[in-house]
Amino acid sequence: MRSPTCFCSFSYSSTNKTIIVKHLCDIVLCETFLLLFMFSRDLSEDDREEDEVAEETSRQKTGQKEKEDADLQLNLEIDEEFKFSCIVYHPLTTFLPAEPPDLHVIHQRIKSNMEVLQDFGVKREEGRTRQEYLALLRRDMAAYYSYSDFLLKMLMDIFPLPELINFLEANEVPRPVTIRTNTLKTRRRDLAQALINRGVNLDPLGKWSKTGLVIYDSSVPIGATPEYLAGHYMLQGASSLLPVMALAPQENERILDMCCAPGGKTSYIAQLMKNTGMILANDSNAERLRSVVGNLHRLGVTNAVVSNCDGRQFPKVLGGFDRVLLDAPCSGTGVISKDPAIKTNKDEKDILRCAHLQKELLLSAIDSVNATSETGGYVVYCTCSITVEENEWVVDYALKKRNVRLVATGLDFGKEGFTRFKDRRFHPSLKSTRRFYPHTHNMDGFFIAKLKKFSNAIPKTQKGNLAASHAETTWVLPTALFSFVSDDEPAAEAAKPSTGPETVMEPQAKKKKLESSKIAQEQKKPQPALKKRHSLQGQRRPLKAARPSPHKSYAQVPNRKKHKVKQNGQ
Repeated sequence: MRSPTCFCSFSYSSTNKTIIVKHLCDIVLCETFLLLFMFSRDLSEDDREEDEVAEETSRQKTGQKEKEDADLQLNLEIDEEFKFSCIVYHPLTTFLPAEPPDLHVIHQRIKSNMEVLQDFGVKREEGRTRQEYLALLRRDMAAYYSYSDFLLKMLMDIFPLPELINFLEANEVPRPVTIRTNTLKTRRRDLAQALINRGVNLDPLGKWSKTGLVIYDSSVPIGATPEYLAGHYMLQGASSLLPVMALAPQENERILDMCCAPGGKTSYIAQLMKNTGMILANDSNAERLRSVVGNLHRLGVTNAVVSNCDGRQFPKVLGGFDRVLLDAPCSGTGVISKDPAIKTNKDEKDILRCAHLQKELLLSAIDSVNATSETGGYVVYCTCSITVEENEWVVDYALKKRNVRLVATGLDFGKEGFTRFKDRRFHPSLKSTRRFYPHTHNMDGFFIAKLKKFSNAIPKTQKGNLAASHAETTWVLPTALFSFVSDDEPAAEAAKPSTGPETVMEPQAKKKKLESSKIAQEQKKPQPALKKRHSLQGQRRPLKAARPSPHKSYAQVPNRKKHKVKQNGQ
């Protein structure tokens, strides 16, 4: 039911209706302005809060930046005493970092700890040992360069600390691209000119190589030029040229490349041999042999035979080679710049497994060489690893197991191999081996050793030698005693009973030496003299039997025969 006012409002005139509508519009506008005012006030409060939060954040960032600048300034001050910047955690407690590590702070701490370790007696903090500094440094380097703790600890045993930093930094930069000129089809000068005309910036690799070129930049793909497809050059690392140079193959020789894939070293050997002789390119992986066949065809190699055999069983397949090249499978710690996954996926079991395989392959390679070769008899062992377990340890093992010796590699650069490492002592001739590092020679890490085989006989083990010596003492000495008694002693003395082995053997020691020397002299005389001696002995025996003795003469012969049987039984 409507109110009376409403009914009255409908009875108003048109003028009154206009006034009412205007009042209603004013009311709506007022309410709208009120709502807008309240909404704007809420927005201003939110903006004010956001501004306060932004100001506080900027203030915190400014304070943090000032703090970092202060830390950097403290690191730059030389006279200030160094403070040990590590938190010692309990070994049984694990802390998860709330934030990712600041690499800039870690890098500064590495530099600071390096300075302290180089002058530890002066700059160290009181109460801190060298082992604590080394543990902190290893942890920081593992976090900064992304290495596993095992591999970093092994590298710290190989390199001094300043050289270790250079090695780690060099592994973060790729090695220069190098190519090898195929002299079977072109000359290095002509190849360089052709590539320069195509927009390639290059230089000779070095004075030590007559075929290598280093590529700085190129406007065309190096692996797709017409010269590459025609086989005028091979993409090959600088360190891969060194083993073939150390092998020094000669024309018309029989060469074995035991682990040949992808064929760079095999084609280089054929190039130095001028396609004469024979090269047996072997690899245990059949899939990788496809690239070997393709490269040999492209480069124009005609004196190579490709085989797929296990290198450890190779002497049973074929032997008698003049030279053998063994680029053994390894852990790859020298080519980390090509495969960064090596930083974390290698452990001690992998290193020892590779070392065991390398020992087997090296012994097989030595057995495949002919020591009586007029021009050869050499084995070159190389790996792309820098660990001692895969290099010096393997070569030292081969020196003990086979009749080989180390010779000079013929390379006039590179660092000498280790003759002692931690608690191990190697043969002094391991100084003639060569090591190559990325931070020193700007090439992949490599190890090269050259062995000369001087006898095809395989030496027996120490146990075998001891058994042979025991056999000689047990079987040769009774024969000498028997010959001495039967030929030179009278039958009466031989038939005398003996009280014991000690009483019989000791008094006649000097006499036995004299008689054995007499026997040796008589054996050197010509055959007629021996016959004459036997005839004289036959003439003397009846005279000896006629001597006065407590025994009868006819009983002396059975006594002698009985003595002989007794000696043979012994």
